[in-house]
Amino acid sequence: MSDLSVFPITKRWPAKHPELLQLYSLPTPNGVKVSIMLEEIGLPYEVHLVDFAKDDQKTPEFLSLNPNGKIPAILDPNGPGGRPLPLFESGAILQYLAEKTGKLLPQDAARRYQTIQWVHFQMGGIGPMFGQVGFFHKFAGKDFEDKRPRDRYVSEAKRLLGVMETHLAGRQWFMDDDYTIADISMLGWVRNLIGFYGAGDLVEFSQFKSVGSWLERGLARPAVERGLNIPKRP
Repeated sequence: MSDLSVFPITKRWPAKHPELLQLYSLPTPNGVKVSIMLEEIGLPYEVHLVDFAKDDQKTPEFLSLNPNGKIPAILDPNGPGGRPLPLFESGAILQYLAEKTGKLLPQDAARRYQTIQWVHFQMGGIGPMFGQVGFFHKFAGKDFEDKRPRDRYVSEAKRLLGVMETHLAGRQWFMDDDYTIADISMLGWVRNLIGFYGAGDLVEFSQFKSVGSWLERGLARPAVERGLNIPKRP
């Protein structure tokens, strides 16, 4: 069994089960991508809460795993070649876990890259833009008298939803009948946009019927329901 004690992060978050994949996360739209993925593929793991209220993400121990100071991050004791693999960036982790287990990423080369392109679409567009809408609508940005920044991000969020709507029309999932890491990457963000951020009316979400149906299907999956609540907040 690999010795994880050489990794500084295990000093702050000791591994009770060092033989399992270690997940360091928080139930945010980015954080739940990995917990949903792990629940979907059935890979055993141990979870550690990275508490932003305590600035856990800024500690030397966490930065030793992710120098960018963001969640989620993992430490897989059974990485390539049987050696431990520390990994950060949610999109990279999704792809790694899919390739490690052979699940939720098509084997056909063309469809594999088409799936990955939608993950990058989420990473480069959906996450940053929906997050800005959340900031300007729910958090400190709502106090700004000048609404042009908010409106800029609302407009871009609606455009991105339109891209999703056009693609999902007549499809069950982003890759037709195949549920993949592309869907997992986006579910938490769309859920937060209309739920936690309360921006459904602002982005006119009701007009995106196909996106709404896709979201309902995704949230109805038992593994998604479990993954959305991992790790538990104190």
